[in-house]
Amino acid sequence: MSDFTLNADIRHDLGKGASRRLRRANQQVPAVVYGGTQEPQSISVEKTAFYKAIEDESFFSSVITLVIEGKKQQVVVRDLQRHPFKPLLTHADFLRVDATHEITMNVPLHVTGDDTCVGIKDQDGELHILANEVAISCLPKDLPDYLEIDISAVEVGTTLHLSDLHLPAGVTSVDLSHGEDHDNAILNVTKVKVRGGGDDDEESGDSEGESTEGDNAE
Repeated sequence: MSDFTLNADIRHDLGKGASRRLRRANQQVPAVVYGGTQEPQSISVEKTAFYKAIEDESFFSSVITLVIEGKKQQVVVRDLQRHPFKPLLTHADFLRVDATHEITMNVPLHVTGDDTCVGIKDQDGELHILANEVAISCLPKDLPDYLEIDISAVEVGTTLHLSDLHLPAGVTSVDLSHGEDHDNAILNVTKVKVRGGGDDDEESGDSEGESTEGDNAE
């Protein structure tokens, strides 16, 4: 699990106007932290460190240490609001986590072995990734940055499902917890489809030949 720490201040000046002024100051990002036994709290997060953190994919599937005026809270990101056309964060939602209670998160799915995959390298197959992330449930301490699946031995015509993932200890699939009917496909390797075929070419050639003969006969 990656280690991220963000510094924040309590916001006493609230409302849309206050948030706009905060963003215009270009130093902090308006946010809220909620959950657990405490009341929701409006905060502002130090911008530079926040923007650097979100460049890392694992930030979105990690437990983050949020330091609010010197006091630490363990949180996860629940939502980020972005400007419609500028590369700016306009607001963030953080959820407090309890070390003794499981949390549900979407974590990235990383595919490895595609450069040596039997179905791709030796059987002219094509990889189709059907899921980029997987919903899991676990205690905060067991939260992985991502899940990994090796497809080096996968052959053409094979489809891998959630049940094919090797989950870390303490981690369960949210979908599979609802039963086998929810064992969703995550990727497959299929034969590359070739448009057009020899038969079509031959038929086309025959037709052209017949037309030419007819013209010569005239």
